[in-house]
Amino acid sequence: MSNLEGVCVPICTPFKENSASLDIHAFEANIDSLIENGVHIIAVNGGTGEFPFLAEPEKRELAEVACKRVDGRVKVVIQTSAIRTEDAVENSKHAEGCGADAVLVLPPYFEGPGEEGVRWHYEQIAVAIKTPIMAYNIPVYTQFDITPEIFEKFSEIDGIKYIKDSTADPSRIEKLAGQGSKVFCGCDFLNFFALVNGASGLFSGSGNVAPAQIRRLWELVRSKEYWEAEAVWKRLQPISRLLWTLPFNPVAKAGSDMTGRKVGLCRMPVPPLTNDEMKMVEDAVAALAD
Repeated sequence: MSNLEGVCVPICTPFKENSASLDIHAFEANIDSLIENGVHIIAVNGGTGEFPFLAEPEKRELAEVACKRVDGRVKVVIQTSAIRTEDAVENSKHAEGCGADAVLVLPPYFEGPGEEGVRWHYEQIAVAIKTPIMAYNIPVYTQFDITPEIFEKFSEIDGIKYIKDSTADPSRIEKLAGQGSKVFCGCDFLNFFALVNGASGLFSGSGNVAPAQIRRLWELVRSKEYWEAEAVWKRLQPISRLLWTLPFNPVAKAGSDMTGRKVGLCRMPVPPLTNDEMKMVEDAVAALAD
């Protein structure tokens, strides 16, 4: 099984009928557009895909549609997280059956377990599937921090191959990469730093807005053309920072709409951006062409 690396875009979930149902036609069109713009991996049912506000049948439909639509053109990562281990196992089995190249799994959240329990959670998933697992570290939401030291121990589990780190701590990327872990940067405003310091890839919500530019950033850093990469990064910085300043998903969706991949509004209870906030997104999108 080939390694995952490069630009991974957690794709937005488009809705129709006032967010009452999925817009599968738009979802498929956006998959095609992201692939045409050079992304290496598409992630489904991620945070940027609004997974907390999707019903289980919707998540499974999106996983099935994505794998079928991608049809081997790029890699597919499916988030299969659940608080109950049994549910995470079943979600992961379904993703494997769809043809996912990896599953993305949070530690059990909301008063979840400590290290021993989190390890047990991952072990149960690992014995149930053959598909690689990407641990998802975002302790601000899970209240459990997969530190580099803990991930090194978790990597002893057959099947734990990658980590997405969303701590917004640049030293984490550096240390994880330095110890040989295959780390994906999950914080957009650290993308350039992460690549320069050895990240295997970027898990980038801003890829919904600027997929071709992020792919270009990846290529330039890989070829050690750092001056050119820095110029690309300066154009990406406004949208990358704005995602982490304003509510993340509304910014990603507004930027996606503005750059031709129609996704509409977030599903409530996440409200639309204000007029002033929309103007900030417009300015950040305009900076991409400066």
